[in-house]
Amino acid sequence: MPNPPVQPFAVRSHQLRLAAGMIAAALLALAYPAIAQTPPAQAPAAKTAPAPAPPTKAAPAQATPSAPAAPQAAPAAPAATQAAPTLPPKAAAEAAPQAVPGFWDPRRRPDRPDLSRLTVIRFLTETDYPPFNFTGPDGNPAGFNVDLARALCDEIKVTCTIQMRRFETLIDALATNRGDAIIASMAVTPQLRAKVDFTDPYYRAPARFVSRRDNAMPEIRPEYLESKKVGVIAGTSHEAYLKAMFTDAEIHSYPDNDALRAALRRGEVDFIFGDAISLAFWINGTDSAECCAFAGGPFVESRYFGEGVGIAVRKGNDLLRQSLNWALFRIWEKGRFTDLWLRYFSVSPF
Repeated sequence: MPNPPVQPFAVRSHQLRLAAGMIAAALLALAYPAIAQTPPAQAPAAKTAPAPAPPTKAAPAQATPSAPAAPQAAPAAPAATQAAPTLPPKAAAEAAPQAVPGFWDPRRRPDRPDLSRLTVIRFLTETDYPPFNFTGPDGNPAGFNVDLARALCDEIKVTCTIQMRRFETLIDALATNRGDAIIASMAVTPQLRAKVDFTDPYYRAPARFVSRRDNAMPEIRPEYLESKKVGVIAGTSHEAYLKAMFTDAEIHSYPDNDALRAALRRGEVDFIFGDAISLAFWINGTDSAECCAFAGGPFVESRYFGEGVGIAVRKGNDLLRQSLNWALFRIWEKGRFTDLWLRYFSVSPF
C-alpha cells in the first residue's frame, strides 16, 4: 500500500521511514477495511426519449414523415415459435408518457436565415380544437399550438399576434393576407400543398390499437390478431389500413367514435384501431372509466396516415418558412418542445 501523502514528523533514516510507512498502512486498513474491496458504483443508464411518430384537424387527422416507415404494420412474419407476449395493463399505461415526438435530426441543423427581415408574424389558429387550440378562461387564445407559436416568436425575437378563426376559413384568410402563418393542427396533404407551403412537420397523428386493460399487448403484428375482433370507424384511412395489412383479423366497422369505444367497453370487440391522439385523451378521461389501454406501438405509414402536421405559409414565402423551421429546430434542441408536449399530453399517443 502506498505511503500516506503527509508524514506527521521528520524521518531521519531509511529504517525509520520504512517503519513509519508500515504503521500508517496498518492503521488505514483497520479504519477502512472495505475500501479496496468495494467496486465503483455504475452510473445509471441514461433515459432515452423515444422517437416519435404524426395528426390533423377535426378527428386529429393522420400524418407522418415522407419516408413510410411502419415497423408494426409490415406484414413480415415472425419466427413460428414466437407468441404475442402480454404486458401487464399497468405497465402498458405507464410506459406511454415517456414517448415524446421529435422529428428533427441533430445532424441536419437548419441554416439561420436573415431574421432581421421579419418584423411581425401574424399567426392564425382555430377556435375550438382542444387541447391544441381553444379560448382560455381569460378569453385569449390558448392550447398547444398557441404556446408553440409563442415559443417560436420568442426564439425568433419578433412581435407576433395570434388570431382565432373557424378552421374552414383559415386557408382563405392566409391567401387574402389576413395572416402570415396557420398553426392549427393542419395535416400536410398533396391537395393543400397546391395552395400553401408548409414547414417541416412538428407532430403527427399515428394510428394505434387499444384493448381492455387485461388484454394489453406490448407488440402487435398481423399474425397476432388472427381471428381477433377489431373495431374501426367506417370509411377512414384506419379501416383501409386494417383491410390491407391485417387480413386475418375480423374487422367490425362502426359509424363514429362513440359507437366504436362503447363496443370495446362492452367486450364486443377485442381491439379498436384509430387516431392515437384522440384515443389518448379518451383513455385518460372519465368516459373510458379506466377500462382500456394502448396495445402495441404507433403506426405511422405516410401512405395511409399522411405526411405530418406543419405550419402553413403563403406560397413562395420562403423567408418565413425557413425562419419557422430554424426556430422549431432550436426549440426542440433546447428541450422546450418536450416540456410543452408533456404539459399537454399526460398519456402519450406515441
